[in-house]
Amino acid sequence: MISIHKAASRYTADHGWLKSNFSFSFAEYYDPSNMSFGPLRVFNDDTVQPNMGFGAHPHKEMEIVSIVLKGALGHRDSTGRQEIVRPGEVQRMSAGTGIVHSEMNPSSTEDVQFLQLWFEPAQYGLTPSYEQKAYDPSKLTNRLHPVVSAKGGEETASIHQDMTLYLSKLESGQTLQFEQTAGRRIYLFVMEGELLLNQEELLHRRDAARITEQPSLEIATSSGAFFMLIDLP
Repeated sequence: MISIHKAASRYTADHGWLKSNFSFSFAEYYDPSNMSFGPLRVFNDDTVQPNMGFGAHPHKEMEIVSIVLKGALGHRDSTGRQEIVRPGEVQRMSAGTGIVHSEMNPSSTEDVQFLQLWFEPAQYGLTPSYEQKAYDPSKLTNRLHPVVSAKGGEETASIHQDMTLYLSKLESGQTLQFEQTAGRRIYLFVMEGELLLNQEELLHRRDAARITEQPSLEIATSSGAFFMLIDLP
């Protein structure tokens, strides 16, 4: 089953310095029928103005992944880490038993655009931790490149959940095939461009698909696309 969720159907919050689109219930947006998709609990599409951001705040028992699409995101947390995340990098923070962090746009001239995803961990009571990995953007071309997974790797951040997050830049006229074992889920999100799934479901910029009971997925584009695919339990 492929369930399409259009970009315009997301909840939008505009705080001036921050513009957010929520794919699942978050903050002031609450919909009991839209709380999660498997262990994926939060998928926020945020734009933060220069020199603005989220001050120190706590998290607990969540795996938090941030992917910067444009600009830079400053990070500081109670484990002592202080980092800058840019396009071509992925950040994973395990809140575990409790962590305090802040996220700021360090630029005085440029907005930062980033996606932040929260996943429920496979186990609770973990020691808080942080990881940041850079990947080669050329490896995204016409293939699914893993940037977060349970095993981790040289260009792949590790996460405490049985899942893999892939990024891909599919060129015009290209097709990918994704095979998945039975009983798992796929979450697909289009950052830019458009995709055609199984020759019948068309997705445009910022559209998403929640996919179940689909062991084989054909992903095609006529004009090119930058997208994310998450293989979930």
